[in-house]
Amino acid sequence: MPAEEWAGVARDHAARADALTQAHRARRAAGSRHAIDDFLYDYYNTKPSLLRRWHPGAGTGLAPTPDGPAEHAVWRWYRTGDDGVVELDTGAFLAERGDTVAFVHTLLAQTAARPAHTGCLGLHEWAMVYRQDDERRRHTLPLRLGREGTDAVVEQLPLQCTHFDAFRFFTPDAVPRNRAPLTRETQVAREQPGCLHANMDLFKWASKLGPAVPGALLLDCFALARDIRTLDMQASPYDVTSLGERAVAIETPEGKAEYVARQRGFAERAAVLRARLVDVAAGLLPVREPLAG
Repeated sequence: MPAEEWAGVARDHAARADALTQAHRARRAAGSRHAIDDFLYDYYNTKPSLLRRWHPGAGTGLAPTPDGPAEHAVWRWYRTGDDGVVELDTGAFLAERGDTVAFVHTLLAQTAARPAHTGCLGLHEWAMVYRQDDERRRHTLPLRLGREGTDAVVEQLPLQCTHFDAFRFFTPDAVPRNRAPLTRETQVAREQPGCLHANMDLFKWASKLGPAVPGALLLDCFALARDIRTLDMQASPYDVTSLGERAVAIETPEGKAEYVARQRGFAERAAVLRARLVDVAAGLLPVREPLAG
């Protein structure tokens, strides 16, 4: 990629990243918190400075500028050729992250091959507070239906969670109510593309693939995760009106319909990004010879 081209792309990427993280950075400077948005930074250990760092992705070389090689030359896992072109050293990257790349490829490819199941209604958030003392809740937000009303919703609607990293936060009383037990060992076999958290996690897997992922794809995954997180909390048992959000009352027919419609929309967006991440991971992995016969 010519220097004048990649320099412009990198500037545009940094500007987009800054816009996506502006509210978070302002809150951090003021010492305030946000129960919806801060999840993306806390749970995924996201740093705005790393989001704004543009990577061309594996297989794309950066031509030198009049002042010398691209700044990527001193970044981890990059190499500079005799002609001054800087590119990702995939061999060095795989030497350290090969197992991770293989896992991400397997998980995302198998998830993409399954049909999307919708209609879980985001009850994972309800299961995380089911019959739990208020002092132990993850958020200080009040419960929209109160303690008894919240527990009643969990008892009236089926728990159908397929995502282990949500299931592992269920309260002890909620665990046996789930349609099937989930474990880390069964994650690859059970994850499905309609799940809000599986689709939010595309940002995590893009981050795990690091500089092999083109910058635009990383920010696309981050933007999707932020949009999904909003519905995640709108449909939760928490009262989010203090955050300027309205509830999606999944205990009502109208709320159920809205949740499923938005869940399907997110699944469609995620399918495109998941396929791109699968291609990135597949491009990094060694080609395996087909079995004889």
